[in-house]
Amino acid sequence: MKSIQELITFSPDEVNALKQNWIKKQNDPIFNRLITKLSFPDEILMKYTSNLEDAAIELENCSHCSSLEMCKNKLKGYLYTPLERGTGLTFQYQACPYQEKKMRDNAYKNNILLFEIPKMIKEASFRNVQKDDKNRLEVIKYFKEFIDHYDDEEKPLGIYLYGSFGTGKSYLVAALFNEMAKRGVKSAMIYVPEFLRVLKSSFDTNFEEKYEYIKKVPLLLLDDIGAENLTAWARDEIIGTLLQYRMDEKLPTFFTSNLDLKQLEEHFSTTNTGIDKLKARRILERIRFLTKPFVLTSKNRRL
Repeated sequence: MKSIQELITFSPDEVNALKQNWIKKQNDPIFNRLITKLSFPDEILMKYTSNLEDAAIELENCSHCSSLEMCKNKLKGYLYTPLERGTGLTFQYQACPYQEKKMRDNAYKNNILLFEIPKMIKEASFRNVQKDDKNRLEVIKYFKEFIDHYDDEEKPLGIYLYGSFGTGKSYLVAALFNEMAKRGVKSAMIYVPEFLRVLKSSFDTNFEEKYEYIKKVPLLLLDDIGAENLTAWARDEIIGTLLQYRMDEKLPTFFTSNLDLKQLEEHFSTTNTGIDKLKARRILERIRFLTKPFVLTSKNRRL
């Protein structure tokens, strides 16, 4: 397909004006450097003078730029660039070296699925974890052991991390998942109450696809378990089946909760259909099989 410039015809006066403007633009060293990289003759290139001028301006901006934050181009981190196509030129935005580095540095985030978890959690890092709580240090120590032994034949256990509201439980697990994502390990962080609600409403769409991914993902966090409005279906068909599969396949599974394990068992014993302590106990047996328990009792860091 021909470009717009190739389809345009010019009158003699317009051609003369184009030539004069073309000659004038070549006095600009940046503009001249740009066109010397192109193999087309001046008769072709001058039809693109306006676009080439825009590209030269952005190229000059890049020559004085030392960081992505300093970018003055129309599309931050990208350079308007002429490319040879057939008998003419086309112009595309191409990432600058700083933008390419940013994309490489952030590529690991594609390994993490967040479901109703704040996106900022993808920035979680052990470097930013406040270490004023002995229990928090114990969790970090275990996570470092987890990283060191993840490639062992038998995967290390996940953790059941419980404690009061706002103590940074989810952030700690996210820091681990981010570190594992940089090593190419996929993970999912699921806010349990909302996930159960969405699953129930998606039976006619992609229920199976969502559930199968969560069930089989290498690392899984079930965040704020015990805060959901529990039904027998959620407990037995969703959570129970999910945990059984991950237990059988020895897939590391993590939990955060405001409830200790005894309180969580009480929570799972009561649904909208009545009390069933046996089924609750089976859920807790799976959680205990999958995890090591840790408690965080520090101050609320969200205030």
